[in-house]
Amino acid sequence: MELNHTHDASARSWLASANEPGCDFPIQNLPFGVFRRRGADEPFRGGVAIGDQVIDLAAVSASGVLDGLAADAARAAAQPALNGLMAMGPAAWRALRHALFAALRHDADATVVSALHAGLVPQSAVEHSVPTRIGDYTDFYTSIHHARNVGRVIRPDDPLTPNFQWIPIAYHGRASSVVISGTPFHRPHGQAMAPGASAPVYGPCRRLDYELEMGFYVGPGNALGQPIPIGEAEQHIFGMCLLNDWSARDHQFWEMAPLGPFLGKNFCTTVSPWIVTLEALAPYRVPFAHPADEPQPLPYLDSPANSAQGGVDVQLEVLLESAQHRAKGVAPDRLSATSFRHQYWTIAQMLTQHANNGCNLQPGDLLGTGTISGPTYEEAGAIVELSLGGTRQIPLAATGETRSFLEDGDTVVLRGWCEKPGAARIGFGECRGEVLPAIGG
Repeated sequence: MELNHTHDASARSWLASANEPGCDFPIQNLPFGVFRRRGADEPFRGGVAIGDQVIDLAAVSASGVLDGLAADAARAAAQPALNGLMAMGPAAWRALRHALFAALRHDADATVVSALHAGLVPQSAVEHSVPTRIGDYTDFYTSIHHARNVGRVIRPDDPLTPNFQWIPIAYHGRASSVVISGTPFHRPHGQAMAPGASAPVYGPCRRLDYELEMGFYVGPGNALGQPIPIGEAEQHIFGMCLLNDWSARDHQFWEMAPLGPFLGKNFCTTVSPWIVTLEALAPYRVPFAHPADEPQPLPYLDSPANSAQGGVDVQLEVLLESAQHRAKGVAPDRLSATSFRHQYWTIAQMLTQHANNGCNLQPGDLLGTGTISGPTYEEAGAIVELSLGGTRQIPLAATGETRSFLEDGDTVVLRGWCEKPGAARIGFGECRGEVLPAIGG
């Protein structure tokens, strides 16, 4: 995707908070979500984050200050879910984003500024919902570093499955248990087989984990039986979010042979409220390549554009806030940090693989990238990696506690942002979830 005027790092908004250093939501970002005023008896509707505010797209649409395709897109985005906007495709997404960019510039027309200002709601005063009606949720497994780290726990002598370097692996998740950031969930029950035991036991998960992931939402779908060529894949991707695919490792490792994850993964998946568009991410695209001495993608998973800029350099971090952190009023501990650029497969390759057999994707579908881990220990994207399968205690410096897996009361916070010299810093906000005790003990 080529750069344009909306990526100009010197652009400023009339909204002062959007110009503050370190702001996740400057004028160059403009991510989409669904919100309503907290505690108000009003419908959810589409919004765009700018500085510390949300642009109410229903109010902007009703004001009549937009016209043409941008007005049509705003009307579609003013609904309780963004499926209609996503179905419209890149031209409509671009028209609305560019219109909002123009309306938010420091030198925007006074009439337009007045209309947008009237439609601003403080982010501190809103609540969010999952931004689409998710018809299907698919979770990939595309970090070779994560695969090797976890593989050593399960299969020490053969950690990497033979297919990993040839295809983007995935499993179908459960769309109904995808929740918005800030939603707590109960520790799940399930069956687990202890090492050396002759029979499994049933009970609350003892090896609860998080997974640092990104998600991406499908825009226009494809007809049943019609593959999506890799050269067209990103025309079917609306944007990206943060995603935590919580995992009950003891249940997962027992049940996953031979059909893969089931109850160990489908009890809860948390997504961040804001979807950063691919257009906003354009300055942070990076080249993609498998190492020369490893298998190269088959032709249907390869293209010049994917090689030139298939990767996305999103900086990511995982924080853990325990009940003691909250009681002491101290900041959470940072567990790890990495970049999405380390993934072994790109988002275009994931989507192409998903549809290559004619599987029909639909607007609003959610695809998870799989756990994102970098090449070093400090870049691990799951606690099972940091704790070496539960054999190592991870210190929490702020409270003096340790962890090998998550405990009740723990809150995991994922954060993501992009920054580099010559480009405006943009962020994803955060993806937060708290572990509640198992129901029934």
